[in-house]
Amino acid sequence: MAHLDSVALPDGQEITPSAGIQHFAVGEAFFLFDIVDIKPANMEELTEVITAAEFHPHHCNTFVYSSSKGTIRLCDMRASALCDRHSKFFEEPEDPSNRSFFSEIISSISDVKFSHSGRYIMTRDYLTVKVWDLNMENRPIETYQVHDYLRSKLCSLYENDCIFDKFECVWNGSDSVIMTGSYNNFFRMFDRNTKRDVTLEASRENSKPRAILKPRKVCVGGKRRKDEISVDSLDFSKKILHTAWHPSENIIAVAATNNLYIFQDKVN
Repeated sequence: MAHLDSVALPDGQEITPSAGIQHFAVGEAFFLFDIVDIKPANMEELTEVITAAEFHPHHCNTFVYSSSKGTIRLCDMRASALCDRHSKFFEEPEDPSNRSFFSEIISSISDVKFSHSGRYIMTRDYLTVKVWDLNMENRPIETYQVHDYLRSKLCSLYENDCIFDKFECVWNGSDSVIMTGSYNNFFRMFDRNTKRDVTLEASRENSKPRAILKPRKVCVGGKRRKDEISVDSLDFSKKILHTAWHPSENIIAVAATNNLYIFQDKVN
């Protein structure tokens, strides 16, 4: 049985899921064919799987896909019908001194998104969001820590399977702000221009009409302030995995368990 991780719609009438990757052509006739296949002849030798895929917003022949090893490959379907050979390969070298049992798990990419301009790629792994320039393959140009305070809790997160959660990430309409989810129904926003970030919470109390979202802070150690929450008090059953941003307005949607919250920028 195939496991479907991602579906992407190009500038046309094709749909591409990344299971390893197949291409659906939608029109008068419906058919599909493989465009990427990384499965080994012996499935017991499988060491890497495709985790997400995305078409370029302006060039429907170009797409990227990410893997469980933290790599991103850019492919051009004009070069070959079967894109086993990538055009570009994006990977950040790992610092050997930071290597641990969890390294490969937390480096697995759960989401990949082209910027609206098509110039950048954004990826989300377990602890960070990274922005890559299409012209620079050896390292990301920006790295944002989503919840680095969980690094010391990876062992317990592994035991309760939370370390395998797949968080999405999204751009705002101008590609200047990034949003992604976290635990305790928190979601994070990063302003690429000012380098400021904020943690907000999606809850029933905050979903009342004209309610203003107040920034939240997580206390790692020491004395906790009144408006802070201890990292030990975070509820890992409450998580925001799915997020969306209106293409032209400051309206966001976040999915928290079985609830969908929609927030709008303050209107005078």
